[in-house]
Amino acid sequence: MSSNNEKGARDHPEISEKASFEGRESLIEVRDVELNSPELPALNLDLNPNVNLENPLTLISREQLLADTETFAKMHDLSEYTETIQKGALVAQDPSAFETLPMLNEEDKRVLRREFTHKWDQPKTLYYLVIMCSIAAAVGGMDEAVINGANLFFPAQFGIEPPPGKGATREQWLIGLVNAAPSLCCGLFGCWVSDPLNRLLGRRGTIFVAGIFSFITCIWQGLTNSWPHLFVARFFLGFGFGPKSTTVPVYSAECAPPLIRGALVMMFQTWTAFGIMFGYVMNFAFRNVPDPAGIRGLNWRLMLGSAGVPALILIAQVYFCPESPRWYMMKGRYPDAFRSLRRLRHTELQAARDLYYIHVLLEAEREASRKTPNKFLELFVVPRNRRATLASAIVMFMQQFCGVNAITFYSSNIFVQGGFSQTAALLAFFGFGAINFVFAGPAVWTIDTFGRRNLLLVSFPLMAVTLLMTGFAFWIPESSPAHVGIIALGIYLFTAAYSPGEGPVPFTYAAEAFPLYVRDIGMAFSTAVTFIFNCVITLTVPALLGAWTPQGVFAWFAAWNVFGFLATLLFVPETKALSLEELDQVFSVPTHKHAAYQLRTAGNNFRRYVLRQDIGGIPPLYAHEGALGEDASGPSS
Repeated sequence: MSSNNEKGARDHPEISEKASFEGRESLIEVRDVELNSPELPALNLDLNPNVNLENPLTLISREQLLADTETFAKMHDLSEYTETIQKGALVAQDPSAFETLPMLNEEDKRVLRREFTHKWDQPKTLYYLVIMCSIAAAVGGMDEAVINGANLFFPAQFGIEPPPGKGATREQWLIGLVNAAPSLCCGLFGCWVSDPLNRLLGRRGTIFVAGIFSFITCIWQGLTNSWPHLFVARFFLGFGFGPKSTTVPVYSAECAPPLIRGALVMMFQTWTAFGIMFGYVMNFAFRNVPDPAGIRGLNWRLMLGSAGVPALILIAQVYFCPESPRWYMMKGRYPDAFRSLRRLRHTELQAARDLYYIHVLLEAEREASRKTPNKFLELFVVPRNRRATLASAIVMFMQQFCGVNAITFYSSNIFVQGGFSQTAALLAFFGFGAINFVFAGPAVWTIDTFGRRNLLLVSFPLMAVTLLMTGFAFWIPESSPAHVGIIALGIYLFTAAYSPGEGPVPFTYAAEAFPLYVRDIGMAFSTAVTFIFNCVITLTVPALLGAWTPQGVFAWFAAWNVFGFLATLLFVPETKALSLEELDQVFSVPTHKHAAYQLRTAGNNFRRYVLRQDIGGIPPLYAHEGALGEDASGPSS
């Protein structure tokens, strides 16, 4: 099956909105085809508590649906919106067939068509929410950057400056420990308190508390008088990082429409990159600040304290955003949820559709959760959840072991070791931050079209090659002008490869991979994975630079990028352009079957595009791929 009219409308805006939807009516046919139908490959779905969550509304008649929605409106103090909710429920039952629904007038149909033909036309409130989440991301990015600059100054003041040319030393381990303190706290405590905080305070309340911790501890860092004191201040900074990093992507995912959800959620990582870039500006601005009487190290203290500024802006901004409608509904506050959705959607019809669809899926998920009350255990014992956990853990692990944070935290030291002056090192590091931010831009436009998985598969090989290039450049004699230039070029090319792929994808992927009833604990686990391994990287890189030299360190991370490519190919399914609740079909394909299919597809692509053989395509793995007419033999499979 294919949707040629819809694709034509995307490629040629002159095609009418209505014409662009004629092809979408075929989508629902997939839901009505038996799994053993010759029209589709056997999906071999595991039986699990989530399998009925794809769209529970398709299992009931329209007459029963209208009766159920009337009862629903009365029970939840929404009687005045009964007709609107009934319309919305009919649209949610069969999203592709709204043109044939007699209850909808022409204005209703125009609005629904426009969702697909003008997907970036969203209410200002939604974009304000995105800005708030972006500022939350910039807080973390700034701290990563300012500690990089401070590394050039505080070790000498606190007596832990490594002696040159002595391999891995105690001083290098202590610098790594100070740098790793927030990640250590996040992995052990910060990420895990996000679940109770979210249940008690909601998404906005959790972000507010995280902002308070971030602001206070950033100021605290600038007032420390020893490396243990600085370690403690940075450790408590993790109580701001953890809940914020866990909650903000989930909050964005729950509020964003499916067609642009990936782009909006990935703003978290994009603006983390902006925070890194702005942190480098602060490093350069404060590098030569003189010490007044009675104060030592005012320059690095101002660097660390400056990261508290965006945290203060976040605190002032967060309560002007609507709360997550899904959180309201989990608390039984349906009128509040409808008001929240009304602020996040253009019309009452769209809000009512999403409200009722979330409601029925919540009911199905609650039934599933009763079978295994331990939510953390469900991440591993329920097949659908286990596959989401594995895929999320892979992309989160690789966000650290791709090598980016070795550069983010220690590039100033690496540049100095490569022959740069301190000022030149800070300027070069600003280039790293600027490229990181600028090259994250393409992912905003491609993550919901090219896909999360494809961005990763392109990113990993490029990162491996550029890391090897950077490491090899350290063998060029320092007397050669090419020595410094190739080192900087290699790091910049690595950043350009990282920023649109492994940079923004992990948090987006983890925020959408889990069903709602385990989403908080699943996101907490995924975020804990990335912070634990962030701690490992931050702690060990100074010692590795001393023991292995930069050549060995860059080669080590290049090898991990090869592993990341293979793990993504075999175990990370695509999640683009599906509603949060429709991802169950994707994660219901058994892991070994998904891996075998991807190996077969890779071999097919090699024969087609490298050997130039004329071979047939491979049937799609998922029903929605068949419905959209995607060629499974291509890279999106």
